[in-house]
Amino acid sequence: MKHVLFLLLAGVLAAGCMRAREPFRLAPIFSDHAVLQRQQPIRIWGWGAPGATVRVRLDTLTAQARVDVDGRWLVELPPQEAGGPYTLVAESNGMRHVVEDVLIGEVWVASGQSNMEMPLMPRLAGWSSSDSVVGATEAVRTADDPQLRLLTVERAVALTPLDTFGGTWQVASSQTVATFSAVAYFFGRRLREALGVPVGLIHSSWGGTPAEAWTGRDHLRELEDFQEILARLEAAEPLLHELEAWRSQLHQMMVPSGQDTTFWATLDLNDASYAENPAPDSLVMGIPARWEDANLGAFDGVVWFWRRVQVPASWLGRTLVLELGPIDDMDRTYFNGQQIGGYEQPGYWNMPRRYRVPAALVQQDNLVAVRVIDTQGGGGLWGEPAQLRLYPEGEPEAAQSLAGSWHYWPVAELVGRRLYVFGEGALSYAGRPKLPVALGPNTPTTLFNGMIHPLLPYSIRGVIWYQGESNVGRATQYEQLFPTLIRCWRAHWQLGDFPFYFVQIAPYDYGPNAHAERLREAQLRTMLTVPRTGMVVTTDVGDDHNIHPARKREVGERLARWALANDYGFRDLVYSGPIYERMEREDGRLRLYFRYAEGGLVLRPADGGGEFVIAGPDRVFHPARVRVEGETLVVWSPRVSDPQAVRYGWSNTPHATLFNRAGLPASPFRTDDWPEGD
Repeated sequence: MKHVLFLLLAGVLAAGCMRAREPFRLAPIFSDHAVLQRQQPIRIWGWGAPGATVRVRLDTLTAQARVDVDGRWLVELPPQEAGGPYTLVAESNGMRHVVEDVLIGEVWVASGQSNMEMPLMPRLAGWSSSDSVVGATEAVRTADDPQLRLLTVERAVALTPLDTFGGTWQVASSQTVATFSAVAYFFGRRLREALGVPVGLIHSSWGGTPAEAWTGRDHLRELEDFQEILARLEAAEPLLHELEAWRSQLHQMMVPSGQDTTFWATLDLNDASYAENPAPDSLVMGIPARWEDANLGAFDGVVWFWRRVQVPASWLGRTLVLELGPIDDMDRTYFNGQQIGGYEQPGYWNMPRRYRVPAALVQQDNLVAVRVIDTQGGGGLWGEPAQLRLYPEGEPEAAQSLAGSWHYWPVAELVGRRLYVFGEGALSYAGRPKLPVALGPNTPTTLFNGMIHPLLPYSIRGVIWYQGESNVGRATQYEQLFPTLIRCWRAHWQLGDFPFYFVQIAPYDYGPNAHAERLREAQLRTMLTVPRTGMVVTTDVGDDHNIHPARKREVGERLARWALANDYGFRDLVYSGPIYERMEREDGRLRLYFRYAEGGLVLRPADGGGEFVIAGPDRVFHPARVRVEGETLVVWSPRVSDPQAVRYGWSNTPHATLFNRAGLPASPFRTDDWPEGD
């Protein structure tokens, strides 16, 4: 998914002497409208001159600390009940920071990939037109709630742990929730309704990212699969510092955040010259292709592409049609130096480009020039070869293919919200220091370093998590990786085994070799083995053809059920769908037992809808017949005389047919442990 931007930083500040020169400051998480966790020690920290005394006041509470030799200070105020608004004041060496409108209540971190990141109004944040959230219009209209506070952590990639981040707290309103995580918002709204206390939501997620990117190096090194890449990353640290120093010499431009989508359309980096004259030292790339898969690699920013096209004499004086396939993310396209089209707002990364070429521009020797802007992830002209072509209007059968070698030249690099404009000679792209390993949001540890570590040690109640799609195909690894991530976060936060509730990935057609059912099984096993975890099942609210299902309200509210029942005393609230527990053999049939089936199971439709299959000793599965008997299921098939195993929802696209009386769907499961692909 293409939207928003990210920050590539090289790590923490190097030494205490650098810290000594820093002015006194608070950690950025303490901004106006912040929510502090109730009933836990309140940790407040920042930086200053080593040895200086820091005094902190929150309402009537006061504390003081001395800045350590590394330039960091921290105070801990005693636990408080919900309340506010308060003023937070921190003072040292004559400097004073004041944070207004601070509340005390419940604080949760929401993290993961695109299904957590997806906002209530996706189009406002540059998402595809195919993505939407059911009920979003009404949710935004009624969103004003001064007791609900939202903080979105700006995207950041870092090789070593960062201390700071971009983003500030906001009060929930029709203006602020529209581009905030839909799942997190519905979760927080439900907590507000049930608890009646302030709620703070810290949203830190990034679409398309794998779990290893969110796991710290100290824990990830416990897993054999990641030893080699971690060693390579450690070796790359000096070169990354060199790259940062080189960038510091370039002209820089700040890219607006939020809903401002005019920046790219008005950006001019000597475009008229590039449109007419390819760079003399330009490189060559086979098109179509994601440039991450070519020599350009993990690069975000502005890249020009050129191709000369000879056309038959019979085409002269005729209007032509230029098709370029989809361009990730934005383009401005020229024909013989004249702009003929472009998509210059986020959200059109998968839109095939089709532009008319006026007859007056057509020559026998023509230059097609395309300015491509990629804001994160994959970039370039990435469709199918047949989508790149030029032909006279009305005669597509006469098309001339444009697939093949194109010249290209990067002219500016996007790093977070900062655009670094390349110069000439040693400051051109050719002089850019090269890294031996790709650094991006998919690189192990980088998002933990850039987007989780800066939040530490802020007191929180717990975490909600929606991720896994990017690890489909590596389920066996995920069975170790996901619990390691949870253990990592708990160790670094130093708040004990705080609740960690997550969403099982939704049905989606990943293709016949994906085995998404195994990833769901890995998530289920995490819930069954890791203390104080819980899992939301989504087999009834998915979309086989869109990896971003629109029914986010159910997901957020089901996560809230786990929290309300297990952390806030709502003991009568059913918070999980049926979870397979064990089976017994009964005269050619199998009886299955479940947790969370109190009051009886429900089949919709009554025959199970074909989601159940059964196998005998030959391990060949056949459609099963199913009957509910109270809190158990009886499963059989006339074709299986000696049943050994049952599977339910065992596919990429399971559709829920088994529920409990609370209407919550059962997790897909299998009763066997027969070898399976990831």
